[in-house]
Amino acid sequence: MNVIWDYLQHTKKIVEQAEKQQELIQQAAAWFADSILKGRMVHVFGSGHSRIMVEEMWPRYGSFPGFNPIVELSLTFHNLVVGANGQRQAMFLENVEGLAERILRNFDIQESDCALIISSSGCNIVPIEIAELFQRKKVKVVAIITEKHAAASTSKRKDGKKLNDFADLVLDTGAPVGDAMVYIPGLETPVAPGSTVGGVLLVNSIKAEVARLLTAAGQPPKVLTAGCIVGNEKAKELFESAYDEHAHRLANLYKNVGN
Repeated sequence: MNVIWDYLQHTKKIVEQAEKQQELIQQAAAWFADSILKGRMVHVFGSGHSRIMVEEMWPRYGSFPGFNPIVELSLTFHNLVVGANGQRQAMFLENVEGLAERILRNFDIQESDCALIISSSGCNIVPIEIAELFQRKKVKVVAIITEKHAAASTSKRKDGKKLNDFADLVLDTGAPVGDAMVYIPGLETPVAPGSTVGGVLLVNSIKAEVARLLTAAGQPPKVLTAGCIVGNEKAKELFESAYDEHAHRLANLYKNVGN
């Protein structure tokens, strides 16, 4: 049995699922570009391993300002696994009611903002409440979930609602129930998850379309770019100017907090 081939075949199906969602991706990108053109930001949140998609969106090579990456270390710092700051605590905290409100209390959120919330299961309390709070503020919410896994999973909320219940648009990673995609003879449980593959395809497809829309509107983004492409001096200039723009946009999210 060639398990490598098996995994790669599953990822091809994930690519096909992303291709089927191009109209939804275009709609999400249009909302995001509109927020950025208005001088506002797209708030990006994910707990657990969903933080990977948050950091994939910004900041990294090939990305640009306009996104506010909300990454809570208490919900996402998995490296120690056990002991202080371990995985058990993070998994507990992402299902604490009211934590989402404490997180968003830090920002002056306006209707012209947008939000991208990532949760493969769509069933943990904090990301659900984050989306709910954004919708209460009339902010458009795009959710990335694994539809098959979310449908087969039970929400941790008392009312049973899931992330997709508080989303204006839902994108599907295309991964299977349980996320892991490869079954090995003699091994009871599957290995090698797929939701990150699907999530990265979706956020980068959105990113590319947002860049196109910003450029078409006469405001081409400042893209973090490697020196081997544009030269070291230009690369440094882009990094500095992109980080400055991010700081200025972020300042707008703080100046009226509490008022």
